[in-house]
Amino acid sequence: MKRILQRLVFVILLFNAVAGLAQQRAKSFPDYMWPGHALHNVSMVMVHDVVSPPVAARYYAYCMLGAYNIVNAHDNNVPLLNKLIKSYSPTHGIDTVKMAYDYRIASYYSILETAKLMLPSGFLIKDDQDAFITQVKKTGIKQEVIDNSIKVGQQAAIDAVNFSKGDRYNKLSALKRYTPLQGEGYWYPTPPGYFEAVEPNWRTIRTMVLDTATQCKPAPLTPFSKDSTSAFYKQVKEVYQVSKKLTDDQINQALFWDCNPFAITTSGHMSIGYKKISPGGHWMHITALVSKQAKLTFDETICLLTLEGLTLMDSFIACWEEKFATNRIRPETFINRYMDVKWQPILQTPPFPEYTSGHSVVSAASAEVLTYMLGDNFKYEDDTELPFGSGKRSFNSFRQAADEAGMSRFYGGIHYIESIETGSTQGKNVAGYIIARMKEAGVKPCIKQGK
Repeated sequence: MKRILQRLVFVILLFNAVAGLAQQRAKSFPDYMWPGHALHNVSMVMVHDVVSPPVAARYYAYCMLGAYNIVNAHDNNVPLLNKLIKSYSPTHGIDTVKMAYDYRIASYYSILETAKLMLPSGFLIKDDQDAFITQVKKTGIKQEVIDNSIKVGQQAAIDAVNFSKGDRYNKLSALKRYTPLQGEGYWYPTPPGYFEAVEPNWRTIRTMVLDTATQCKPAPLTPFSKDSTSAFYKQVKEVYQVSKKLTDDQINQALFWDCNPFAITTSGHMSIGYKKISPGGHWMHITALVSKQAKLTFDETICLLTLEGLTLMDSFIACWEEKFATNRIRPETFINRYMDVKWQPILQTPPFPEYTSGHSVVSAASAEVLTYMLGDNFKYEDDTELPFGSGKRSFNSFRQAADEAGMSRFYGGIHYIESIETGSTQGKNVAGYIIARMKEAGVKPCIKQGK
């Protein structure tokens, strides 16, 4: 009996050791496979192409779908996408693939492949794919497994691209061209570029998780008025007065969250263009860096990035629906017409209507989803803007970051407080619905920091 008990104890200890080793392997993966690298490559091509904020969010969402499907085929804890996206029905059954392949290689490759197929300059992604595969080969993985992984990644990417073709994006160019409305209170192109409105028909794009573009419609805006005693005039005056006494930190906040894909600086007859990452790209980068900080598994990282991509796409659709339903005048236009003809905001005014603040909507929505998945009071240092001339900023929570992103638009002189506060509420409403759908689908919060 004693010998039997000794053998039983040995078996239990051996089982626990193997289980612990398996868990450790599941949580750790080589740095070259970190999905954040793939997303960085995608973002840099978008910067090259000067992709507008709503369109960038669309690309991020679709780039993650194939990767998610591949992970889903190998992880029963990851719910099917059609439990989140009602209109989604994959044409390729990744779970039925019989050939030997590495699902992580396939998933990573799928992100790049989708971008290569969808982005205007997607051909630039080929170098990133080749560099990734070169790194994979150095690890000693069999060539057959690598080739099969590439095939699966390509298959998943094609499925994502096919799904994207039904969202009406390819019909935008055939819709009626936008013309600024006649009237004093409406948006009008602003200097220095006087660009035409960005994606005025974006409301027609199919939502991912939301049921409709108007599902999270914000509260009515304050009516336009030139009366100096009116509520609207006081909002404009507040922007003007605060711009005159900004602190260094407030200026840094505005510049850090600028996220303008294309800004122009003029000097005499010369104009210089500056390219930056979009608001969606900033939050995708945050999502990637905190996934590494929290030591999430590969599967958890892909899941989190996919949820963020879906959140960004629906947030922009909801926000853009309101922007072009209200067509509200920007602070710069009002102030130049009725207060100070020489006044300029410290940020270049974006080429679309003012209400609601896009950065407030997408930041609040992103913060709520990330808080649900990783917990509140998640401290991190954001280095997203280093390549674009800004330093790092530290935050004690995602909500703190979202609040700062919203207020940065006020300090930058491109939004009224009302649009920022209402935009934040709109973003939280978008996230609330998405989180409810996540719970219904069986999406579980990721392992929290410190666990």
